[in-house]
Amino acid sequence: MGKSPGLEMSLLDPLLRHLDLPLRAAHYPLGFRLNLATNSREVIDAVAECWGPDSLQFDRPPIEMRVIVRPDGVLAPQPSFRSQGHLYSVVSDPDNFAVADLQSLFAYVCVSSQTAADHAWLRWFFIESLGYTLLAQRYLVPVHAACVARNGSGALLCGPSGAGKSTLSFACARVGWTYIADDCTWLLPESGDRMALGKSRQIRLRGDAPLLFPELAGWAERARPNGKLAMELPLGQFPRIQTATRCPVRCLVFLDRHSDGAARAEAMPPSAAVDSLLRDSPSYGDEVDAVRQRTLERLSAVPSYRLRYRSLGEGIELLSHLLE
Repeated sequence: MGKSPGLEMSLLDPLLRHLDLPLRAAHYPLGFRLNLATNSREVIDAVAECWGPDSLQFDRPPIEMRVIVRPDGVLAPQPSFRSQGHLYSVVSDPDNFAVADLQSLFAYVCVSSQTAADHAWLRWFFIESLGYTLLAQRYLVPVHAACVARNGSGALLCGPSGAGKSTLSFACARVGWTYIADDCTWLLPESGDRMALGKSRQIRLRGDAPLLFPELAGWAERARPNGKLAMELPLGQFPRIQTATRCPVRCLVFLDRHSDGAARAEAMPPSAAVDSLLRDSPSYGDEVDAVRQRTLERLSAVPSYRLRYRSLGEGIELLSHLLE
């Protein structure tokens, strides 16, 4: 009795290495090319939500991503991220996982149809995280900081999660500053003017943001994939807010919004500021870490400050003086 064509194919390709991924797209996260192949229209739509309007800005070899969607499995639990050598993994469960080769800038993702249907979940844990991780191996240096600009000069707003980076950057944008990034800014390693890049089309704010910004009262709050409550705002729907994808960094600002005493900006030793940014960065191996260190050390040429304030108005006023 002969084998059915489907059974014969499964025996020939048990690892799904040759699974047909007929849907293809090219996207340009932060201006670098990413080639996508998948078997799911949900993935195509989710990736377009990430990087659909972006255009090619840098002529570099592309990163490659293959995303396989299968009907088995549930919505991916929060994954674990691990790396050894040049391999990087994202593992939620047997039906939701990803592996990347950090040397060849290639990643493949396997997820359930439930995970693919939840675009925010898919983007946060797999698509965006992998895309930016691959870019960080060769083309960009990530910094845990927001970025805003005034008259073409950029300030990196630094601090741990909860320091108020996104809130202050949105407050600045509401009064005429240019918004670049809300929580992660990327630096071009070989840029002489310390050029910063950001995903400026959206901002994520905590669920209590309407208490500070009344115009956000109508926006729905939802659970972010990492468990924190947040609103994801497409800034294109706020026509008065100016955005840009890049700006030169002119100062580093470490936020302290719970300080006692009068609002003030205190100068910091450049070495202390750079060391703080280095400690807040993941390690990807000696070669990548060396590029990151050289890039961040270039920031020691710009002034660094500790910004002590309580109200957003105080924070904006102090920032204005620093960039004058």
